[in-house]
Amino acid sequence: MTSQVSSPAEQADGAVVGEQRRAAGTKDVRRLDRVIIRFAGDSGDGMQLTGDRFTSETASFGNDLSTLPNFPAEIRAPAGTLPGVSSFQLHFADHDILTPGDAPNVLVAMNPAALKANVGDLPRGAEIIVNTDEFTKRAMQKVGYDASPLEDGSLDGYHLHPVPLTTLTVEALKEFDLSRKEAERSKNMFALGLLSWMYHRPTEGTEKFLRTKFARKPDIAAANITAFRAGWNFGETTEDFAVSYEVAPASKAFPIGTYRNISGNLALSYGLVAASRQADLPLFLGSYPITPASDILHELSKHKNFGVRTFQAEDEIAGIGAALGAAFGGSLAVTTTSGPGVALKSETIGLAVSLELPLLVVDIQRGGPSTGLPTKTEQADLLQAMYGRNGEAPVPVVAPCTPADCFDAALEAARIALTYRTPVFLLSDGYLANGSEPWRIPDLDELPHLSVQFAQDPNHTTADGTEVFWPYKRDPKTLARPWAIPGTPGLEHRVGGIEKQDGTGNISYDPANHDFMVRTRQAKIDGIEVPDVEVDDPNGARTLVLGWGSTYGPITAAVRRLRAAGESIAQAHLRHLNPFPKNLGAVLKRYDKVVIPEMNLGQLATLVRAKYLVDAHSYNQVNGMPFKAEQLATALKEAIDG
Repeated sequence: MTSQVSSPAEQADGAVVGEQRRAAGTKDVRRLDRVIIRFAGDSGDGMQLTGDRFTSETASFGNDLSTLPNFPAEIRAPAGTLPGVSSFQLHFADHDILTPGDAPNVLVAMNPAALKANVGDLPRGAEIIVNTDEFTKRAMQKVGYDASPLEDGSLDGYHLHPVPLTTLTVEALKEFDLSRKEAERSKNMFALGLLSWMYHRPTEGTEKFLRTKFARKPDIAAANITAFRAGWNFGETTEDFAVSYEVAPASKAFPIGTYRNISGNLALSYGLVAASRQADLPLFLGSYPITPASDILHELSKHKNFGVRTFQAEDEIAGIGAALGAAFGGSLAVTTTSGPGVALKSETIGLAVSLELPLLVVDIQRGGPSTGLPTKTEQADLLQAMYGRNGEAPVPVVAPCTPADCFDAALEAARIALTYRTPVFLLSDGYLANGSEPWRIPDLDELPHLSVQFAQDPNHTTADGTEVFWPYKRDPKTLARPWAIPGTPGLEHRVGGIEKQDGTGNISYDPANHDFMVRTRQAKIDGIEVPDVEVDDPNGARTLVLGWGSTYGPITAAVRRLRAAGESIAQAHLRHLNPFPKNLGAVLKRYDKVVIPEMNLGQLATLVRAKYLVDAHSYNQVNGMPFKAEQLATALKEAIDG
């Protein structure tokens, strides 16, 4: 879904239309600056699809937005149970926002389990829309309700809207030749229609989506569209919903351009395709499916027209082995995985370090250890990326900070890999991978040039005057070795995991040579040119909050809250974690106190303390969920005052 940011005149026209609607309608229309909505139900209730559709229409309308899908790892957890609850949270606004929001203003609960699992997150006064048809005695007892929460007064602090969603959906679809069970499946579309009416979301895109999705089943498409329209009409006519809401487009939040809503995994996929085109190299992905990285494999498999080849291997080791072989053959090679897969790939990553070939290792981090929390987020693979190999095997590490930034981070990781002939870790996580936000589609001339030169001729003259090819003769600036495609006449050379002799690449057990090669490989990584870290410090603060990866949104939102309350605090965020920016040490020493929030037990803090001898303070969370802005603001206020 793409949208063009409208001009001030167009926005004024939109305001006039809104005024006319208010004048003509019988219901009150209130303007809000932001809303946080959470859809919750069983895994089979279609909450992710409902959230995706509401998000797409919100993006096309021009709001800034941020999303948080949250679902169980089981393919189909027991229906009606707390472990089986799936939810989708969307925060949208008429201004720049950074997080999916701390607490929902609106909860749509499709059953008692969804209500019980989520009501604790709601602020007093929030609106709750419940599907009363599911509040049977058995369903309530299954989640521990002795009495109906809809009747016992426990929800008196909220604006409760009891709606028989299932009954209304079945009634709306009685003209279709569907069983009751089939008709009930469309209740999520009824709920989507109701919420679309409440917040004046466009409808054309959803109806087009349904026609396309069910193109081979036109009756199902028509039934879903009918349920969607019935939900809209219910909101328009029922007395229970006396107010609808408008959230104006976020015209001041975005530069002029064409935007689309994009998830982190989709942005990363597009970034990899763009990198291969800018490098004029075929893109090869060797991968094994694993949550939450599988979407990248699915997406890249659609782009054969851009020279993309995808290989779903039999396991993680085969996936990276094929990718490294493709790198040897002259492709921009990628392997995608999550933490458990990185553990299996570690030996081949070490081989890539030894061979000094470009390879992108994309790690979409999730909760661990072992298989851990497959659908929950964490930042706990940093030390694994830095040190999780035998021997001295240094690897650059790059981390995106938002879903849209995954596009640029992929290009940056490719730049480093191709320029310095090295494997590169790209550390995203489940929060970024599944979350989404508006992304401005860049012009081609904004993309970096990544073209490479393969070795074509001998590069060394021996003492007797013979011209030969030395595969480990290095560029004096980057220390990168030449990239010679197999089959190039006269440039045949040996590859393998045993230590190489400097220059010739011959097998060598010489102690002095091994010491030299180890130090040279480290020097190559240390010498990678990365931008200086930028510090946001408008008031000369004494406390610095330092982050990396997906903590950017919550940290920035917390910093904004503190500054609005009159506090002075500085902020810096790292994209490059190995090597660190060259000015990082000087930046850290400017502050009396450095606080590092991480979704782990202090991995970046450990690295910072070791390298810069700075007494960095950790603030950590490992509950599988992203930080909340208010939570961070409280912790940072304590750090400022402490």
